[in-house]
Amino acid sequence: MKFSQVFSHLTDYQWLIRLLCALLLIIPLEESVQGAENDSVEYYGKTEIDSVDIIDGTAFSFKQLIVPTSLIAVGSWGISNGWFCSVKKQFRDELYNLRGEHRCKIDDYVQYLNILSGVFIGEIGVKSQHPFRERFAVGATAYATMGVLVNVLKVSAGEKRPDSDRNNSFPSGHTATAFMGAEIVRAEYGAKWGLAAYTLASSVAFLRLYNDRHWLNDVLAGAGIGILSARIGYWLLPVERKLLYRNSGLQLLPAYHVANRQFTINVFIHI
Repeated sequence: MKFSQVFSHLTDYQWLIRLLCALLLIIPLEESVQGAENDSVEYYGKTEIDSVDIIDGTAFSFKQLIVPTSLIAVGSWGISNGWFCSVKKQFRDELYNLRGEHRCKIDDYVQYLNILSGVFIGEIGVKSQHPFRERFAVGATAYATMGVLVNVLKVSAGEKRPDSDRNNSFPSGHTATAFMGAEIVRAEYGAKWGLAAYTLASSVAFLRLYNDRHWLNDVLAGAGIGILSARIGYWLLPVERKLLYRNSGLQLLPAYHVANRQFTINVFIHI
């Protein structure tokens, strides 16, 4: 089938495509975190740590739950709802006509670009909302949270993948990773960087569909889980700060044991 024919079929889903674009791009277009023009490092050690939670975006807000929970709810609804199942199968068929037997595996690698950018580009002169150790803490917490949520849901849902008999399609872990990093980029560096990161995350989501690795509802839920995991990372940051700044005596020391040929990380807590 010619590309023009495929495109004409895809236009039947204009309402769906517009809805997805609105949902996936609403976050980076929101107003940047209050006080983003201030360098948050200036606060540490000069005032009470808890007093800057609102300024640096770590305070919990129910409004922050609207987009991710909506995406997760719609994605979950699409597992068994008859109408949605029909739509996602038709959408998959149209993409197959466009793709044929070709695959583009770049999404296996691009999924990590956002989280790496969120943690490290502040070290090359880009103004960030938090210092490196806090960005690292947020990224690590968000990634761990995302991993738990994705794997628990994969086992619980048992949705069959479109390209195999494996029952671990829902939700998309690649999409969750990409959107988690995108939300961290947005929170750290503002709407302009966030828009670029969310565009990249949306590309990863599309490639998961294009490569026939996931259904439409899988990537919607994956996007929601990624955004939610990033927010959880920020909500827990005030607690983690007490270990980072408050005489906790916490040290992580990597070591390599020659005899066992193993890397280990030794944790020392001085009270």
